[in-house]
Amino acid sequence: MAMFIKMLLILLVMVVVSISLNDEILQEIDRIQHEFGFSGRSEVIRAGARSLILESRENQQLTGSINAVLLIVHAHDAESIVSDIKHLFEDIMKTQIHSHLRENTCLDIFVLDGDAAHIKSMVRKFQTNRKIDYVKLIVA
Repeated sequence: MAMFIKMLLILLVMVVVSISLNDEILQEIDRIQHEFGFSGRSEVIRAGARSLILESRENQQLTGSINAVLLIVHAHDAESIVSDIKHLFEDIMKTQIHSHLRENTCLDIFVLDGDAAHIKSMVRKFQTNRKIDYVKLIVA
């Protein structure tokens, strides 16, 4: 009975949010749901949101001078966007490696050294650009 009440309380505080997804993302969500045993698509999306929130909190705590590696995955046609952003942050870039992965996909690896706030600003520029598929900051 206590578990039922707990579940009921959880349901009462959840808000329904409507999102638009393309077929490719929806198929991946379905694959993850079945692979990991999530009870539904909403659970997959909640887990992804929790992961992004945790990563954001960890990055917010970064201060001072840091060393980091930034991974970016994007379509080849977004190369000019990557170039424009990276030129804004040349002062913290120590190395960049560009590689063609498959078909139309590129990987950029940036070795960064500098002020945490400036590095976080670079990461945000990539994260908020719709042409960038994946962004991951790894702090040394």
